[in-house]
Amino acid sequence: MSGAPQAKNRPAAAAAPVIALDAMGGDNAPGEVVKGAVLAVREHGLRPVLIGRSPEVTALLAEEDATGLIPVVHAEDALAMHEGALTSWRRPRSSVAMACKLIRQGDAAALVSAGSTGGVVATSTVRLRTQPGVLRAALAVVLPTHPRPTILLDAGANADAKPEMLVQFAHLGAAYAQTAHGAAAPRVGILTIGAEPGKGNRLARKAAELLTATSAEPGTPPLDFRGNIEGHDLLAGEVDVVVTDGFTGNVALKSVEGAVRFAFEAVTDALTSSRIAKAGALLQRRSLRELRTRLDSETYGGAVLLGLNGTVVIAHGSSSANGIARACLLAHELAGGRIVEQVRRRLGATARSSGWLHRLSQSDE
Repeated sequence: MSGAPQAKNRPAAAAAPVIALDAMGGDNAPGEVVKGAVLAVREHGLRPVLIGRSPEVTALLAEEDATGLIPVVHAEDALAMHEGALTSWRRPRSSVAMACKLIRQGDAAALVSAGSTGGVVATSTVRLRTQPGVLRAALAVVLPTHPRPTILLDAGANADAKPEMLVQFAHLGAAYAQTAHGAAAPRVGILTIGAEPGKGNRLARKAAELLTATSAEPGTPPLDFRGNIEGHDLLAGEVDVVVTDGFTGNVALKSVEGAVRFAFEAVTDALTSSRIAKAGALLQRRSLRELRTRLDSETYGGAVLLGLNGTVVIAHGSSSANGIARACLLAHELAGGRIVEQVRRRLGATARSSGWLHRLSQSDE
């Protein structure tokens, strides 16, 4: 399977997972979100349910000639993009909270929102709760590496972490890599300041020790721990999963995004600097389009909050209709691949085979 989730050109079936789509979240909501939902149905055969202010959403569906195509669940409140976590999770009538309610009731399998990351993380964590044994949910993002993408987590949900949390993040990321990208035995690395064993702060060193020990124990789910990964190797594709704390992961992610943006703008400037350059660019337009698609964050659907009792995908705040549709497609693939159950089995098997979680919890007290 390629880096971006792929449509399978199949019609929506009764067994297909229902996706609760936050119609009010994002810089371009609700207009682009509604267009994205229509795109998800017509082009990918998905089953979204739009959650938001019913009069607005229904009117927008009519503009798309899609009245009755997508169910609408009314939510009178919405999380503002500037709102922080503490404010957001106290809003029981927000569109995100209502979407979580649908998941808890079994009426939806996944939540997709382009709203405030902090607000969506806080609201979904409180209302869906972490799975049994999961210490903290982690935010996973896809980096555009070859031959398949690399998953980086935590990308911002937990600024502070303990070594045992990073071990769990490795297994959360491995479940994601298996479900979305077909990695049979995901290669895992820890982001730190040197490739040599023993490099890094106490958190990285201790987590590396634990991953080395637990990966070698019989009965544990497949996990190929490759040791340390430095910042300049994030886009090298050497591993399938890179684990770190949320503070470091968020800084690394934004640094990569800024570097990619700068490089692409520099290439664009060079290709338009003269008539000869423009002529050459025309000859390479297909390759350039492919490169732009590969580097576009919308291609990968968004970040995934792993470890909760439900699938949560957070699209980029400025997502277009295509980005929303891609986020729905990612949620569809993860929910259809039973990512929640895979995480539960993986962490349960790890705990049964080694007992590491109990021992570590006791040692850190």
